[in-house]
Amino acid sequence: MTVKPCKPTDMCIILTYRCPMRCKMCNIWDYPTERSKEITPDEIKRLPSVKFINLTGGEPFVREDLEEVLDICFTKSPRVVISTSGWLEERVIDIAKKFPNIGIRISIEGLSCKNDRLRGKEGGFDKGLRTLLTLKEMGLKDIGFGCTVSNDNSADMLSLYRLSRALGLEFATAAFHNSYYFHKSDNVITNKEEVCGNFEKLINMQLKEPRPKSWFRAFFNMGLINYIEGNRRMLPCEAGMINFFVEPYGDVYPCNG
Repeated sequence: MTVKPCKPTDMCIILTYRCPMRCKMCNIWDYPTERSKEITPDEIKRLPSVKFINLTGGEPFVREDLEEVLDICFTKSPRVVISTSGWLEERVIDIAKKFPNIGIRISIEGLSCKNDRLRGKEGGFDKGLRTLLTLKEMGLKDIGFGCTVSNDNSADMLSLYRLSRALGLEFATAAFHNSYYFHKSDNVITNKEEVCGNFEKLINMQLKEPRPKSWFRAFFNMGLINYIEGNRRMLPCEAGMINFFVEPYGDVYPCNG
């Protein structure tokens, strides 16, 4: 039997390792890329067309040629989402004015004090929230929080979720982990009972929502509990088949592990 190769639908491009933040769970800022060696718009033109593109970093908004990158990405995919700290708020707003269909996910790891401590920059929460509020006033639809849950912020995750619901914003979660480009090896959840308990509370709130999308997110969060507890993943890994990563020097990987 001949097995047809899968055509990936999702692409993540890490535009840079340069970053203004000083996150506790990531040392990427200590290993910045050289601007002259980062993937160029012309090189991005050679990538395939997909259904979804995520632009991440580092901090994507430090790229001076981000507009040119976005022009190309929107020829490759109908949906492009940028993951950002929101630190460069004026830059985010300027880009959103020129690309009103852009998606923006601002990484916020807790309420004000918790977020600023974990992300290593005082005022980071205020900048991120202010940016999201401005984007919402501008009429952007595909905007929201992204929260990486660690040992220290699972309770704040619940508060952020309630805030996202009150503001009508998207809310995405991840469990912190190690990756070669994080330059970290100690991102391990040790207070599993507390963290998993708070994920269970989040799941219960999501299942009470009238949106099927929230139910799917609840299932995803069940998978995070499974991961934290060291069990087998609930869904098969699709790295390299459905999704792939392009790092700042142009190398292609099946995942960012």
